[in-house]
Amino acid sequence: MTTIRVLVADDQAVVRDGVVLLLSSADDMEVVGQAGDGREAVRLAGELRPDVALVDLRMPELDGAQVTAAITAEDLGTRVLILTTYADDEAVLPALRAGAAGYLTKDAAGEAVLAAVRDVAAGRTVLDPAVQQRLVQLVIADPAPSPAPAAPAPTTAVPPAAEGLTRREIDVVRLVAQGLNNRQVAKEMVVSEATVKTHLNHVLAKLALDDRGALIAWAWRHGLADTP
Repeated sequence: MTTIRVLVADDQAVVRDGVVLLLSSADDMEVVGQAGDGREAVRLAGELRPDVALVDLRMPELDGAQVTAAITAEDLGTRVLILTTYADDEAVLPALRAGAAGYLTKDAAGEAVLAAVRDVAAGRTVLDPAVQQRLVQLVIADPAPSPAPAAPAPTTAVPPAAEGLTRREIDVVRLVAQGLNNRQVAKEMVVSEATVKTHLNHVLAKLALDDRGALIAWAWRHGLADTP
């Protein structure tokens, strides 16, 4: 059985100790480091290269979104799971845009936290039900941007909003929306990371989107996250 190496970052010692105790009770997890502020979390992530960083959102030095962005930018192979009290727009969106692979609130049951760590370590995306509901509300309130004119003829397998994308570009969008990074997408599609980056750049240009976070929201909005 593969052991999941976890870094825990929370500025509240009582909460941090509780999370560490919970994770340590699982046979397939090992807490390899603890951080009391955001800067320490980034430093330890670089040194320890854990599989999962369980990060609080509100911390001194650097907040959870900044920690997530820093870890993601370093491409350490570490996936970030946010565990926080907050589920408002100002908390959720920056964290997801920064590259968080999961977002749970602290009222989640212990088994739900352990399951989320396992899912995130396995490359899946995990969102607290309250966060999912809020994202749906945001999607309904904020209509999707109009895509670029479609180049290929539409097919029954492709949603109308994606008619301007090639089949390979749609595959990239689907995998990115499921929380995979460029390296994981490349492995899944059996192509180079450079090819994945090229596809992403083309997709963002065609859809007039600014970044990866906006693309993920667009994909879920148009049902592409689960397109086979």
